[in-house]
Amino acid sequence: MPPTAHSSTGPGSSTGPDSLAADSLHIACPHCDTLNRVPPARLGGGKCGRCGNALFEGKPVALDARRFAAHAEKSDLPLLIDFWAEWCGPCRMMAPVFAQAAAQLEPRVRLAKIDTEASPDLAGRFGIRSIPSLVLVHHGREIARTAGAMPLPSLVAWVRQQIPSPPRGEG
Repeated sequence: MPPTAHSSTGPGSSTGPDSLAADSLHIACPHCDTLNRVPPARLGGGKCGRCGNALFEGKPVALDARRFAAHAEKSDLPLLIDFWAEWCGPCRMMAPVFAQAAAQLEPRVRLAKIDTEASPDLAGRFGIRSIPSLVLVHHGREIARTAGAMPLPSLVAWVRQQIPSPPRGEG
């Protein structure tokens, strides 16, 4: 059964469908994958209406085929995916940089890691031929990609160049 939409909870959030702003963003919970409606003014905060965990933690989310759709296709946030493998030296070098980038880019972009050995179907879907490969998607469509490890300033600048406008309604 797919996750259902819940409103975010916490101070100043709404719980009824009539009280939600028409321009609320759908944000997938990084813990249980439930879609939550978050008003743009509260982007970066809030808790999941189902599991109660924070919607943003400033760290990458590990995804597999089961969790992929909620974050890459149904969420209103762009998703930057790091396709990697445990045996890959450059992937291991890139891991701390990617984690630091998550802290800088959330809540504007969600960062995720997909292990190509554990999820070869997703790697195949995106035609991953070398790792690490970074693929930026929004609503299931690829926006941009790059391959190879890079320093933090270059990674953050590359992502910001690909999505110059914040998601609808975000200030």
